[in-house]
This record gives sequence, structure tokens and C-alpha cells, in this order.
Amino acid sequence: MAYSTGGHTRFYHRYHVVFCTKYRYKVLDGELRERIREIIRQACAEMGVHIVKGVLARDHVHMFLSVPPNRSISDVMRTIKGRSSHKVQREFPEIRRRYWGRRFWARGYFSTTSGNVTDDIILQYLELHGQHKPTGASR
Repeated sequence: MAYSTGGHTRFYHRYHVVFCTKYRYKVLDGELRERIREIIRQACAEMGVHIVKGVLARDHVHMFLSVPPNRSISDVMRTIKGRSSHKVQREFPEIRRRYWGRRFWARGYFSTTSGNVTDDIILQYLELHGQHKPTGASR
């Protein structure tokens, strides 16, 4: 386990977070997908949050984040979701007209620390996440 360091701290705060598009619309493709990835990376870099691993599915986002102790996970998620929603709706007006109104992401998010499950299990899950063959069942 490698600890991160701050000015006066040593820490190891890892969060597995998941959030979905509104109504789980499967729209995270192509240019929109790349733009969301870029916005999330930029927001995390500005907050000092390190993305250990991230996976974008067509209707949700999984991320394994290292968050410094001066940031709460709720502030991190509010910034990521708010900034990406605002920029995507401004840059892709057809999304707003076709699907949503004022919201791009569904309300809320899932978050857990890696203490209950080891980091290796989370990383293995994220590696294999996109490799499952569709069964036709709704997820």
C-alpha cells in the first residue's frame, strides 16, 4: 500500500464511485464519451483527486479515486457531475432537446471505500467490466 502525502499528512483514501445518466439513457458514446472523460479528468486534476482507474459504460461511470483529506467525497462528486453536466449540455444542445431538461446525470451516486473490499478486487472488476457479453437482460 502506497500512502499519498500532503503538506502535513500521509493518507490513503480510496473510493469506488458509480453514477448514471438520467433514466439510464445509453448515450455515452463517441464524441460525447471522449468529452465527458476529458471534463472529469480536468475536474479531478484541479481538485487534486487522482483517478486510479475509470470505466465509462454507455449509461454509467465507474471510478476508483484517491481523494485528499481536505476534500469530501460529496464535494468531489458534486464538482464532477455538475461541471460535466453543465458543459455537456452547453456543447451538445441536441442531448438537452432530445432527452433531458436541465439534468444530464441521475440524482445521487454510489460510493464505497476500499476497506471492505481490497483494491485488487475493485481493479479486477473494473478491468473486466467492459468484457461481459450482453445477455439481453436489462442492467
